[in-house]
Amino acid sequence: MSRKRPGRGNGLTIALAVILAVLTALYIFLRLFLQPPEQKQDPLPQQDTSQTEEQVEQTQEETAQQSHLERKENFYTILVSGVDDGNGGSDTNILVAVDAAQGYVYGVSIPRDTKAIINGKAHKINAAYNIGGAELLAQTISQQLGIPVDYTVTVDLTGFEALVNAIGGVTFDVPINMNYDDPYQDLHIHISKGPQLLTGEEALKVVRFRHNNDGSGYGSEDIGRMQTQQAFLKAVAQQVLTLDNLDKLDTFVKIFEAYVDTDLTLGNLAWLGREVISMGAENVAFSTLPGEWRSPYIYLNEEEVLTLVNTYLNPYVEDRTAEDLNIPD
Repeated sequence: MSRKRPGRGNGLTIALAVILAVLTALYIFLRLFLQPPEQKQDPLPQQDTSQTEEQVEQTQEETAQQSHLERKENFYTILVSGVDDGNGGSDTNILVAVDAAQGYVYGVSIPRDTKAIINGKAHKINAAYNIGGAELLAQTISQQLGIPVDYTVTVDLTGFEALVNAIGGVTFDVPINMNYDDPYQDLHIHISKGPQLLTGEEALKVVRFRHNNDGSGYGSEDIGRMQTQQAFLKAVAQQVLTLDNLDKLDTFVKIFEAYVDTDLTLGNLAWLGREVISMGAENVAFSTLPGEWRSPYIYLNEEEVLTLVNTYLNPYVEDRTAEDLNIPD
């Protein structure tokens, strides 16, 4: 007996069923896998109707404090640290605010020479990473700025080099002529000023450069270098956050897994990635913590820092006050 040939309607039904099954699976994946990160916050105090007048006053003070710590929705602070000196040190530190509700990303470079009190002693702030890793560095920054650091991301800058190569290099306007040699690190930087397509190796040299062999360069080594890093990261963001790079997502994931250490889950990263891509590179900006160099430290300007925190970095509904900061003199 011959088999009955499926009709056109049956074929469409089967195709529709397959499409619906795929869409349903994708929906479930997105709902289960794309997970917004948790925000750091303390629980509100419980009300007790049998309290004395003194206890009621204390509870009101606690409630006011909790109100001061009420978090904005979908606002996260992430400390990104670059490790490139071969000694486990953090040479580059950027506190990134991701405001998914308002649609912007703002990164603030933290000068490595910023004065900090660590374990009761004065240090340059990047010493916190050498002493206690990303956790202690995050705690130190959080204490100074009066805001939580929700998550940390530590990047081996070899991964930075790999990312630049993966996107075919980055076109960048190098701000100055760079001529520097350090035979002890086998580091040789010879890159001319002007717009050019940088490979990963060249890009890493540009963001590491501080001064020339003759001492000339930015004028303010660390500040000038951070400004170049910020401009370059902006250029990378503009190139990565394009539809042309969607087919390279698998490569990006492999680079991330090989060179990045973080307490964010894959679900958190997928959610954050989706949000940032939807914002676009035009909504990514950078600046530097304001301060003044007085050897051997950079001393932060409390008033200007407070303005910067409340404008871009504050994850709380209420503005921070000078009392929330803990900037050493």
